[in-house]
Amino acid sequence: MGKRKVSILEPAATAVAEIAWFIERKGLPSTARKFADDAFLFFDKLSDERIEHKPCSYNQWKNRGYRCVS
Repeated sequence: MGKRKVSILEPAATAVAEIAWFIERKGLPSTARKFADDAFLFFDKLSDERIEHKPCSYNQWKNRGYRCVS
């Protein structure tokens, strides 16, 4: 079982960068780096692998290995 794919869209990445830049301008460069690292680690945690759904009942999807939620 693999992880769910999480895509970080450009607006989210830009927002994290802008906040980190704001923190850095206040004279806290290490805090800015830590904020950015923590934000992207949080995004990565969203792709957990605890949930596994049953195979689809539709044969063509089941043959492709798709999993479905009713």
